Amino acid sequence: MFSILTTAARLPGEAARALLLGLYRLAGWRVEGELPDAKKIVVIAAPHTSNWDLPFMLAVALHFRVRLRWMGKDTLFKPPFGWLMRALGGIPIDRSKANDVVAQMVQIFHQADKLAVAIPPEGTRSKTRYWKTGFYSIAHGAGAPIALGFLDYARKVGGIGMTMRTTGDYEGDLETIKAFYAQVTPKFPDRVGEEE
Repeated sequence: MFSILTTAARLPGEAARALLLGLYRLAGWRVEGELPDAKKIVVIAAPHTSNWDLPFMLAVALHFRVRLRWMGKDTLFKPPFGWLMRALGGIPIDRSKANDVVAQMVQIFHQADKLAVAIPPEGTRSKTRYWKTGFYSIAHGAGAPIALGFLDYARKVGGIGMTMRTTGDYEGDLETIKAFYAQVTPKFPDRVGEEE
């Protein structure tokens, strides 16, 4: 996986796009849905159960011609592949400190003219009991719509399922989100957490 991403990161924009989309399609995958008509969006990256989610997610973003940013634990950004993670849109997060990540991301959204950030609600590839609420709080605080991004490994389809605006009623909005993701099969279903 790293060799493919390393090669793509060194190619000119359209060549890298063609390479990654070609490999995505060669693996039998296709894209569904539409990117919302908004300059700033929070993309739910769910379910997140495998390292393969990243290259597939980036291929979907390339299909939509969007520069997708994503938050990752800061250890991903250390040598030897730290430069690649940043080139692929990564934002390092130090999870060992009690930083207010939501407030920081809301501020980044307010300062940006255009921004699309993918956030896995589980916060990890490992089995978790509950989704974290950060994706919702960031979208609500930034006034940005939430796009329900997905990778369905059973159908080999990635894309955007629907787009919604937060109402402030987390439980109510989450019911809509849960109904959508109940139909999506992750690479490792036993690692999927429940929605909090």
